[in-house]
Amino acid sequence: MKQRLNHRQPETTLALAAPCWAAETVAQAAQLACLLEVSAEKPGNVTPSYAFSDMSYEDFLRSAVAIGPELGRAGERRVGETILAAITATRRWTAANTNLGIVLLLAPLARAALSEPPPLRAGLSRVLADLSVYDAQQSYRAIRLAAPGGLGDGVAHDVHVEPAVTLGQAMYSARERDSVAAEYTSDYALTFELGLPALQAAMATGLSQRLAVVQVYLEILAAIPDTLIARKRGRSLAESVTRQAQQVVKAGGVHTAAGRQAVADFDLKLRQAADNSLNPGTTADLVAAVLFVALLSEQGSSTE
Repeated sequence: MKQRLNHRQPETTLALAAPCWAAETVAQAAQLACLLEVSAEKPGNVTPSYAFSDMSYEDFLRSAVAIGPELGRAGERRVGETILAAITATRRWTAANTNLGIVLLLAPLARAALSEPPPLRAGLSRVLADLSVYDAQQSYRAIRLAAPGGLGDGVAHDVHVEPAVTLGQAMYSARERDSVAAEYTSDYALTFELGLPALQAAMATGLSQRLAVVQVYLEILAAIPDTLIARKRGRSLAESVTRQAQQVVKAGGVHTAAGRQAVADFDLKLRQAADNSLNPGTTADLVAAVLFVALLSEQGSSTE
């Protein structure tokens, strides 16, 4: 992937090109996407019924509200600046790392929605192609502030070292170990080609929104091993969790009584791991991106 290296700090106020959505709409869609995602009883995640030792459902509610105004300003500034502003806002309300992956995913989408002509995915492609070294620098600051677990040391373009590549190039180098990074290199293929159709299909069957969110989560996890689990426990165990998710989906997922029992059993297995190390957290982040795109689509402009 060839990108021009630009070490000069770009202008932070950029001209808008026929924005499709109002800033208020984007901000509210981001908040609602986060709230809907965490409010669904997804196996292995923090939910209204389950907390982790270092974060609670309420932490996620706080962070969902905190990032809305910052994403509503995404059309005025660089992607990296939005990422840093959103994580800084989150830190004012909670010390827990509740939303780094979500912010990394939503910032380019919000920028595209507010500064590019439709459809959303085409605008997103242009935003991703424009990512700079400055965006990487700001994003690395955000990642260090969020202090996520399982990052590892000694990898290419380590976040503990000031980057000399664009954010797009940094994400490209991490694409094999992080599904969020992989989205940056594929114009969000998982979001638009897997998650969004799964959500639309689930809602078409008459499921409640919460159950539809659980079903989408299961289908993404059944298709792609969770990279947070892979970083913490290894690729083999992440693939084992994906095979279990496949069995849950095969049993009917949330659509059938047998499937719902399989969901409950799967949830119990994931929660038995020490330190919540089998939490499919990256999958949950992808679900939030799917919901954000769906919510924008509800407001009347094309996303595809």
